[in-house]
Amino acid sequence: MSKVMNRLGRPAATAATAVVLSLTASGCMTVHGELEVVPTTTKAQAARALDAFVSAYTKAERTYDRADDAAYVTGPLGAIDTAKLKAARKLSPDGNKNPRPLKLTDVKYTVPKKAGWPRWFVADADNNRFDGYRWVMVFTRDDVSEPWAVSYLMLFRDGKVPAFQTDADGYGEAVGNGSAGLAVKPSALSRKYADYLDPKSGGGDAFTKGAFTSQWLAGRKKNLSRPGLATQYIDEPLTSGDYAPVALRTADGGALVFFTTRRYVKQTASPGSDLPSMNVGVKALMTGDAKQSAMYGYVSNQAALVPGKGAADPAVEVLARLEGITSAEGS
Repeated sequence: MSKVMNRLGRPAATAATAVVLSLTASGCMTVHGELEVVPTTTKAQAARALDAFVSAYTKAERTYDRADDAAYVTGPLGAIDTAKLKAARKLSPDGNKNPRPLKLTDVKYTVPKKAGWPRWFVADADNNRFDGYRWVMVFTRDDVSEPWAVSYLMLFRDGKVPAFQTDADGYGEAVGNGSAGLAVKPSALSRKYADYLDPKSGGGDAFTKGAFTSQWLAGRKKNLSRPGLATQYIDEPLTSGDYAPVALRTADGGALVFFTTRRYVKQTASPGSDLPSMNVGVKALMTGDAKQSAMYGYVSNQAALVPGKGAADPAVEVLARLEGITSAEGS
């Protein structure tokens, strides 16, 4: 945060909301560090991991206790979930008195073959939370002794989950982060997206137009300077460790890439003007006193369809995006 504060100046404010999830389970695999290309798990083990995820997520949602799902959520979803539960527990120390148990149905698993660690697989399912959307989740782990943890959670409109390439045995194909077989390498996608979203110099033709690209950028440009309020944006790539991208080959020869970005929004009110109102969840995360400005930090995970190298149209299509506020600091 201090690095960003030095770039933007003093802190700032904005209204924000986060949707989130948390948790999963285990299974059995081979030896750590193997070089052989093998399935990352079995579909039976994947199903057990999903059941454990649902059980743990429901418990954490009831207690607002991060300890209940800490072993089962990682990466961008873990960052979002931690802040969500922290705010909820501050507002309701006794937990959620009217929890709505999560139900996932019509589950489809895509288990890729790959060498080495981490292992991961993708599950997409219908749900009882968002009508017309499917939950698409990446389950991952770094060692056979660890439980499966959800790193990415995306909401896809019905019919928008792409078809994945599978072999004769039904296994998918993991695409390496440095793969030259795509129009954009998975390892480069986070930086390209962060650069694209810069309202002062962003845009271009790297991404197709849509709600998560051109429309979002246009909204940012409008917000740069409003009467009585100045807004600044900083977007940063997150590409290593628990935030590493994950890519799964699609039937058309491209890949669905899950990747992470972090952004900061600073809003500063002019003398005599007020900052925009904040919801109670944001206020629960606030440190300092947002009298004139506040800085908000977000973690965002995206799923993008990247064409194969040599495609007639190399533009990347961002199909889904889910973010949550992770910090708020006022001054």
